[in-house]
Amino acid sequence: MTVNEGLRAMAGFFVLLSLALGTWVHPGWYLFTAFVGANLLQSAFTRWCPAMAVLKRIGFRDDESVGRTA
Repeated sequence: MTVNEGLRAMAGFFVLLSLALGTWVHPGWYLFTAFVGANLLQSAFTRWCPAMAVLKRIGFRDDESVGRTA
């Protein structure tokens, strides 16, 4: 899985989780949903997100290295 795919999966998971927590635990969790959305928006323009460094560190491949053989 690439960093980009992992980032999308992580964002989708966090959005669904925070919506569930906002519905069943406390409405304050909707702020986390907004935070994830804001990060997605800024990453669309900057092509960088803090989670990308974490995903690279745990072994996700860069998009540029897909298809290369080492």
